[in-house]
Amino acid sequence: MGISRDSRHKRSATGAKRAYYRKKRAFEKGRQPANTRIGNKRIHLVRTRGGNTKYRALRIESGNFSWGSEGIARKVRVIVVAFHPSNNELVRTNTLTRSAVVQIDAAPFRTWYEAHYGTTIGRKRAGQKGEAVEDKKVSKSVTSKREERVKKSGKIESALERQFEAGRLFAVISSRPGQSGRVDGYVLEGDELAFYQRAIRK
Repeated sequence: MGISRDSRHKRSATGAKRAYYRKKRAFEKGRQPANTRIGNKRIHLVRTRGGNTKYRALRIESGNFSWGSEGIARKVRVIVVAFHPSNNELVRTNTLTRSAVVQIDAAPFRTWYEAHYGTTIGRKRAGQKGEAVEDKKVSKSVTSKREERVKKSGKIESALERQFEAGRLFAVISSRPGQSGRVDGYVLEGDELAFYQRAIRK
């Protein structure tokens, strides 16, 4: 039969059967869903109308995620699908689609934060949060610059800090892996994070 996206086979609003006057057309066709999973990168090219190309991600494990309040983005590993607004089945099967809430590796963001602000974040065992990073000797100018940054915008919310301690951050996928072959998104913060945490608990 094939998957089609036409509406000619449907009945009219009054329930009358429409006259079937032609066969299926190529411009009405649909394709199998990508059902992108987490795994070693596997992307198929699909030739589409006008000779254009879609990048059908069948397996993908990492992508660019941005941390909005800090204004940075890092390539990070996607660990697991935590919540999906449309279908719980997609959580069970770890299927990556747009707007899925996933858990990502916090390490690249932690590394950046510690280099930028000069203080530790989410390291319970090593010591309390806010201690200076003592790995490398830095000049006085760098130290003062870091102190200024901490005063200005070094505070992060407690919900996010707890996630850094666990080493996993909640993020939302904003790209369409089955169309673009990429899994990109943003880290959840503030009210949006609280909303999804309530939904996950339910």
